Amino acid sequence: MKFISTRGGETVSGAEAIVKGIASDGGLFVPETFPKISDEEMEAMLGMDYAERAATVLFKFFDEFDREELLQSLKEAYARFDGDPAPLVRIDEGKYILELFHGPTCAFKDMALCILPYLLKKSSVLLGIKEDVLVLTATSGDTGKAALEGFKDREGVKIQVFYPEEGVSPMQKLFMTTQEGKNVSVVAVKGNFDDCQSAVKKIFASGEYTTKIKEKGYLLSSANSINIGRLLPQIAYYFSTYCDLVTSEQIQTGEEADFTVPTGNFGNILAAYYAKKMGLPVGRLLCASNKNNVLTDFIRTGNYNAKRTFYKTMSPSMDILLSSNLERLVYELSGRSAELTRERMDTLSETGKYCISQEELKNLRSEFSAGFTSEDDTVECIYEYFSDYGYPMDTHTGVAMSVADRYLEKRDPLAPKRVMIVVSTASPYKFPQDVLYALTGNDVKDSFKCIKRINLATAMKVPEPIKDVRYKPVLFKKCVAPKDIGAEVLKFAE
Repeated sequence: MKFISTRGGETVSGAEAIVKGIASDGGLFVPETFPKISDEEMEAMLGMDYAERAATVLFKFFDEFDREELLQSLKEAYARFDGDPAPLVRIDEGKYILELFHGPTCAFKDMALCILPYLLKKSSVLLGIKEDVLVLTATSGDTGKAALEGFKDREGVKIQVFYPEEGVSPMQKLFMTTQEGKNVSVVAVKGNFDDCQSAVKKIFASGEYTTKIKEKGYLLSSANSINIGRLLPQIAYYFSTYCDLVTSEQIQTGEEADFTVPTGNFGNILAAYYAKKMGLPVGRLLCASNKNNVLTDFIRTGNYNAKRTFYKTMSPSMDILLSSNLERLVYELSGRSAELTRERMDTLSETGKYCISQEELKNLRSEFSAGFTSEDDTVECIYEYFSDYGYPMDTHTGVAMSVADRYLEKRDPLAPKRVMIVVSTASPYKFPQDVLYALTGNDVKDSFKCIKRINLATAMKVPEPIKDVRYKPVLFKKCVAPKDIGAEVLKFAE
């Protein structure tokens, strides 16, 4: 399988795409074609465990890897999870929650970042790369910790994470700043996630920086979902969820299922779209946003406008106005026109906005729906689902469930009654202040007092990583302006 840049001019192998992270022209790598999962393969997947299903999906893209070695690495990675890596919980008739927070850092980013270190190392071997790899990551909260945990103390790799100083939850911040490992660095940034992400992408696109870093003995790579090696493993849990629905006799093979995905950088829902292109029977993809509803407006109107008020919300991993992975979807909508995609991304960089044609919008809306919700509605949703079903959820899942409920209420009664799967991206304990407030109305500032009270109120098990972080020392306290990120990278490469 070959991979091509969304902005043209570059075709590489899977191993090259993983190591490079981002194309030389600033574009993102996408599969040259989308492989299909046959009916026979789908039938076989029904009897597989999660790692085996993931191996089936990933080998379709990374066929230069040894299949048995890939499978063994996946089994080792998911053995670190607390039970089933992606359990499906039935909430009500035709409504389910896909829990993706049972990994080492209690967030869905673990699903891909637990295997990325293997993919990166194996890719380096296949390419005969002698230099060490410097992994740069911008995070809105969860990617950073998951990447740090995945790469810590790995030979031949250093990882540096940049996060918005005031743009993550206290628990997310504590997870990152207490990170152990001799090859890690964590730096706060005076700005929002878009500032972090834009600065990191500029470093990748800068010949000056990449040359200086290479002189210090490193190649640059990324652990963000701009890296195809981060994105493609996420396809697996959509296939696995569908298999679980079939094996539990909730649906018949071939019957379509809808997914609601809380979305910030667009990677999670894009993985569902890629799964559909591989043949998974997906109906509607519902993109759920908080007050930073740039994606909702785009899907409804075809106009992308990042020049708007930025809100800090209780769902900080979605506080994003520049959704990087949307470029991959825009590339598909354009008929895979690299020239048009490059033109639109240049326009976005220069003006903060761009638009697609009416025909492209029609095609977009044939696949996607979108909605956003307020802070008050998110709180109400969390409260109601615990009150009515005894199910506690985090703030991002609350956004998604609120949007899904409104969509289902307005659904055409004559439309097919497909099952709805709401993707849950983090443990409620990652956002204890806001979850406790939603459940009880109590405004408590101390994270660990909140955790104790949530546990008493819900009897939901506190994950071990949450328990452990309380007693770890804070190791990273540096905070820099966005303009100084490049200097920090060079300093870390010394």
